[in-house]
Amino acid sequence: MSNIAPINRVTRSKAEAKASYDKMSGWYDLLAGLSEKKYKDMGLKMLETQPGEIVLEVGFGTGQCLLKLRQAVGEHGHVYGIDLSEGMLNVAQSRIINAGLGEDIELSCGNAIRLPYADNRFHAIYSSFTLELFDTPEIPIVLNECQRVLKPGGRMCIVAMSKKPAGSLMVKLYEWVQQRYTKYVDCRPIYVEQEIRDTGFLIESVTEMSMFGLPVDVVLAKKHYSMEAEEE
Repeated sequence: MSNIAPINRVTRSKAEAKASYDKMSGWYDLLAGLSEKKYKDMGLKMLETQPGEIVLEVGFGTGQCLLKLRQAVGEHGHVYGIDLSEGMLNVAQSRIINAGLGEDIELSCGNAIRLPYADNRFHAIYSSFTLELFDTPEIPIVLNECQRVLKPGGRMCIVAMSKKPAGSLMVKLYEWVQQRYTKYVDCRPIYVEQEIRDTGFLIESVTEMSMFGLPVDVVLAKKHYSMEAEEE
């Protein structure tokens, strides 16, 4: 990836990011809930979660997708979620309890560069508008952690802002703003498909979309069977 344009770095600390998302957790759905919905729904559709599966959402935010994942896995499956923000966790937990699913979805507050789950635990992982929040050196660490906790042959669907070789004026403007105000804006376009491929995942499909002129890629990938011991 050395011959292509670099992606912007993220300079704000995890503590600063956590504080920011804690503050906006109560009104995040008003800010981004509707605008992100169709992209998240596309990712869920591509993941094709099956009844009885054990599924993890990385960066669950206010928990909108957790309920849909729980509906897909049914009463014999289980859904886990991890998010950096305690504020987001509290909002998501309230949503889950109000839906009567308090015992069916298990949430954790933590950093995805070190997932608190056993190897080969999950059939599928879902993550939307989260991978691009990590600084450039952290992205492969997060993806390797996803690789570790997925069962051999397990699926992963990532929805993220995507950097293209020929960026549009809107992308260049957004990156200019993000680079100068990274203490407040850590989300930026990344080479989604290439980052996932470089980690050893097998790319199954890529759906290219656009959000207010900014490219969004929905990437479905699979963990190679040969990368771990035989599935339990």
